Amino acid sequence: MATRGLQPKVDVTDAAEGHWFEGIADHLGTSYLRYSFTMGTANEVDFLVDELGLKPGMRVLDVGCGPGRHAYALAERGIAVHGVDIAQTFIELARAGAPEGATFERLDARALPFDAEFDAVISLCQGAFGLAGGATAVGPDPDGIVLDGMARALRPGGRIAVSAFSSYFQIRWLEDIDTFDADAGVNHESAPLRAPDGTETNRDLWTTCFTPRELRLLAGRAGLQVDAVWSVTPGEYARRTPEIDRPEFLLVATRPPA
Repeated sequence: MATRGLQPKVDVTDAAEGHWFEGIADHLGTSYLRYSFTMGTANEVDFLVDELGLKPGMRVLDVGCGPGRHAYALAERGIAVHGVDIAQTFIELARAGAPEGATFERLDARALPFDAEFDAVISLCQGAFGLAGGATAVGPDPDGIVLDGMARALRPGGRIAVSAFSSYFQIRWLEDIDTFDADAGVNHESAPLRAPDGTETNRDLWTTCFTPRELRLLAGRAGLQVDAVWSVTPGEYARRTPEIDRPEFLLVATRPPA
């Protein structure tokens, strides 16, 4: 089905092979959920339910779902959630404890196959959007490809919420372990990550950072109507206008009615 205003699906054949994040997930396993940024699920889901107008019986796509923490919380509210992640390790963890109404599938966010199937789409805490750049980038605008796929997955009138790391914050608080590519807007860091057995290993991470203007432009190109860009901190979601002292922006947008 061709949809005016949405970008055509991009061919990223074999994009799921060898993405750098898979090794991160394999190393972290269950220890991923011990990191502080994962502790704010209740606040984040409360905010999303209100902001996106989510109700029992609706269907949500969670892109870059990780071990499923947001999907679980939404499913427990009677909202059907389908979580996708490139990391098979995270998909297996999510499936192992999944509540009724939450399903999971390994997919590359750069090659989402959905077409107007969901009432809402979310991608939070750099689960997918923002991780497409760096060592395994596909195409000239890999994060744009991810957002295009999320926009296509929405039914007309559906809502989307996407968190993205703030360029302002990253540059303001650049650390010794960081190298920021000003041309690409990608931050590279080599950070110690802890495995479930307590073993720490330095791992390379690439995170694309954004300004509110860039998010609005990407959303417009994907055929979305931007409703808001909020400044947020994991576990402290609220309606705050963009500022430089919070680590993330939250893009909220709507797929216009057909």
